[in-house]
Formats: sequence, C-alpha cells, structure tokens
Amino acid sequence: MDDETRRAVETARRQLPDSVDARRVVFGFDGYLDRVREVVADRTDPTTHERLPSLADFRNRLDRSVKAGSSLSYEWLEEGRRTGGHTCHLARAFGTWAFDPTLVGMYGDPVRETFEREFGDYDIVTLGEPGVTDAVEFDDGKLMLTEIGDTMTLDWAGLDERFGHDRLADRLDGAALLGVGYWSETPHTPSVLSGLRDFWGDIDDPPATVLVDPGDVRKLDTDRLRSGREAIGGLTDVTHVVVSANRAETNVLADAYGGEADRTFEAAAEAVFDALGPTWFVGHGIDRSVVVTADGTASVAVPAVEDPEMTTSSGDHFNAGLALGRISGLDPAAAVVVGNAVAGHFVRTADQPSLDDVRAFVDDYLTKF
Repeated sequence: MDDETRRAVETARRQLPDSVDARRVVFGFDGYLDRVREVVADRTDPTTHERLPSLADFRNRLDRSVKAGSSLSYEWLEEGRRTGGHTCHLARAFGTWAFDPTLVGMYGDPVRETFEREFGDYDIVTLGEPGVTDAVEFDDGKLMLTEIGDTMTLDWAGLDERFGHDRLADRLDGAALLGVGYWSETPHTPSVLSGLRDFWGDIDDPPATVLVDPGDVRKLDTDRLRSGREAIGGLTDVTHVVVSANRAETNVLADAYGGEADRTFEAAAEAVFDALGPTWFVGHGIDRSVVVTADGTASVAVPAVEDPEMTTSSGDHFNAGLALGRISGLDPAAAVVVGNAVAGHFVRTADQPSLDDVRAFVDDYLTKF
C-alpha cells in the first residue's frame, strides 16, 4: 500500500459511473476452446488426491527428472471447459455489463455449438477454426498448452476478404471500442493494425479506442516485433491505442526494443511506451500494475489473494476492466484500479463480476491489503 495507490483508488471511486450506456464493442480475431485442468501431486485413493499447488513445484519435479535422465509422468484432471481467447473473455465481460458485443474470430465453420450456446445472442462472425488450449491452473500462474487454430495465418488481406470491407466498416461504425488479441497467436497482427490505420477513414464514426493485447511475445521473432512497433505507432496516428501486457511480456518487449537490461517494472513499461508510442501502455502483475502515458507513469498496488479460485484469463479480465475504465472516461491510474478490481474479483470467485461487483471491489479496494 502506498499514497499513489490511495490516490488512484479515490479517483476511481469518484469517476467510475454507476451505470453505462449499452454501446457496441467489437473484439477480434481469435477463438479458443479452453480445457481448465489441475495437476495431481499425490493420489491417496481413486477419489482423493492432493493438487500440485505451484508452477515452482512443477518446475522442481521437472528439474529432478531431467537431472536423473528419466521420463516424467503427471496425472492431470479436467476441471471444466469453456470458450476462451481474447474475443470470448472480453465479450463475456462486456455482455455482462449490458454492452452489445460483436465477436469476429475463429469459431468453426459452421460455428461450433460451444460458441453458439454462449454467444448466440450476440453478433458473432466466424473466420475459421478455433484453437484448443489446456490451461493448467496453479496458485502462482498457469501453464497453457495450445493447438493454434486459423489465427496463425490471419492477416489484413485475409480479414478483409473473409469478412468484407463494407461489413467490417459497418461493425466498427459507432462502436465504443475495438479489442485486438493476441499478437503472439496471430503473428500477422501488424498487418491487421496497418490495414486498420488505412481503413479508419472509411468509417463514419470509428471506435475512439483500440485495445491491443500482445500475449506471450516470447513466441515472436525480432522482425515481427519490429513490424509491430511500426504498426502500433501508425495506428496511434488515427485513433487512441492502449497496449496492455503482463509483467513478463512487458519485460520481453522492453528487452526487444531497448536492449537487455535489469529494469524495474516501471522502467520496463516506460521503455515499451517510448518504443511503441501508444496512447497508454499498461503493464499488469499480481502485486502491481503500471500505466505510462505522455503525462508520466503511475503505479498501482494490487491486493494479493493467497488462494485463488482461478487464474486462467485473469489478464483478459484485467483488460476488460481497463477498457471499461478507458471508455468511461477514467484517468489512467483510475482505469488501472478498475482493471485490478475486475481481475481481483474473478481470481477470487472464478465468476464474471457484475458492475455492482466491480463498484464494490473498488469501494473496498484499500481494505483488501
């Protein structure tokens, strides 16, 4: 807890509206089926087991196996299935908050029943086949094993061809927000962002904010990172761009653009902001989140949770709250508080928070430390 966090929370309490207009929001261009799993540490009998609690425990067992030159076998259990990815997680959040989501992504041809069942009441446009992710939950993070779907080959030309120029303009016209994710799973994202920049003038009332989630950028080579730098800077010339990455991703981007160095979280976020030139760059972590703008850097402490119910998609929930704060006109640090609140509620309950839940978390934010 610190004075900067206190000020950010007080601003969020003051600026967060009690209700929102039911505006359209658009999310693209992925789509995943998530199988949420846990790893068994020890099994007592057919119905009783202890869960492996942390990624560190997983790593230690793996290290011992490597040193011994032996194979390693784990039992894992499926705890549930759900739709996942940037488009699904953010549409689910904004749909709960009475917005009107449009999902443009990989949902199968025809749209698979799992997506249709959850999002059939929304505007859903499929571009190809979804990916499948085994999301292994630990208390301190997650291990995600993914079969990439058709996002791997999606570029601007393919999007424009499959969706249609006029159709895309119609969906974006009057929308409050466009969310784009994940660059790591859609390596041609820079071409999409560059295409959007040239396309923006064809939209009568384009979204005032584009949210870009780079995802696990360790998967991207130097050339792709460089092209993304140019594309994000170009898109910022025509609209407001918010780039949001977790702490590890922020460090990777800082090293890629500013050279490898031992940086604080704030310094890494500032290096990425200087390189990409977005309207906001936001880095989020389990203990602190930071936002960098042309006016400076703000840092907001995160109230920790020792026994989370679910960590998979916590970053997407942070982005949903951040975007809610952004399009509601909150100051940058206050919007980060809302992002932390939405993620905080989700990891504690594994449930999507209502607007009343978000407000309650913000009101009680300082007591959670």
